[in-house]
Amino acid sequence: MTIYIGNLSFQASEDDIRSVFAEYGEVTRISLPIDRETGRKRGFAFVDMADEAKEDQAISELDGAEWLGRELRVNKARPRTDDGGGNGGRPNRSNRFSHNPL
Repeated sequence: MTIYIGNLSFQASEDDIRSVFAEYGEVTRISLPIDRETGRKRGFAFVDMADEAKEDQAISELDGAEWLGRELRVNKARPRTDDGGGNGGRPNRSNRFSHNPL
């Protein structure tokens, strides 16, 4: 299972995130997305842990916690859907306009 961390400080690094979640168990992967246009962090991350029970504990203890001046939103990540995934139901940018072959 993957943990979603929202409202993340733009100053947070992968090492910072790893150190916080390592207190709950083994961290197997961290993804800290970067905006393609600006090169800046996007303010959220994903963490995978080796033990699902440890993930649940981390979620319950860190959701709503203040870290680096921000109140974290921590929950189980939802899988992407065919409607564009995390875009709130909006189409992906690449699918926003239909292709006219003429």
